[in-house]
Amino acid sequence: MKIDLNCDLGEGFGIHDFGFDADIMKYISSANIACGFHAGDYMTMAKTVELAIRNNVKIGAHPGFPDLQGFGRRNMNLSLEEIQNLVTYQVGSLDGFVRSSNAKLNHVKPHGALYNLAAENQDVANAIAKAIVNYNSDLFLYGLAGSKMEESAKKFGLNFKSEVFADRAYLDNGKLVPRTMKGAFVHGAKNCALRIESMIKEQVVQSITGKWIPINAQTICVHGDNSEALQFVKTLAQELRGNGYEIG
Repeated sequence: MKIDLNCDLGEGFGIHDFGFDADIMKYISSANIACGFHAGDYMTMAKTVELAIRNNVKIGAHPGFPDLQGFGRRNMNLSLEEIQNLVTYQVGSLDGFVRSSNAKLNHVKPHGALYNLAAENQDVANAIAKAIVNYNSDLFLYGLAGSKMEESAKKFGLNFKSEVFADRAYLDNGKLVPRTMKGAFVHGAKNCALRIESMIKEQVVQSITGKWIPINAQTICVHGDNSEALQFVKTLAQELRGNGYEIG
């Protein structure tokens, strides 16, 4: 039994960072690395790629809206052509560091507002999928379980990894509770581990209203900018291995 544990990393900028990347990298199997638009820069990208390689962690591009001030979490009114090209630009940028280190890019996972928009808007999801397949059709697309991104991956012949969140609450429709709403975050490493266990074993998750909804967990995300991120990944890795799962 194998499960992928991923984390959004490389999200510092200049002299500023969250300080957890090197420790978190020891417990995960996939890293989604910011590509300079919502966070990250050429030094941070290079450093994070090398960290992933040293820890034998799969490397993914984490493209977002060009919104450093808002950390890519604010919607932007961009055309589909702009969305396709900004994804291509960011994937290619990170892949330059990956190739320079004689490594291989594994996947693409949209960030923040772009991720949420692509989960609900088929045209946006198609633009992202088109950018990926035109760049490298062997790359995986990581996206929200049961979302429009999964449909786009099938349409364009991309491999898709259905993503669930250890530290975020769900609405009754399977979407994530907006960060602006009360109860959007799940606190406590043990609580997260118990939620993930039901997602994997029973393929269900309890929504914010208490309703049990179906979910397909192929890769588990923990946000690297969360103050509890390191404790989350350590506890999740321990619990998963204790239940007979290999992280990879």
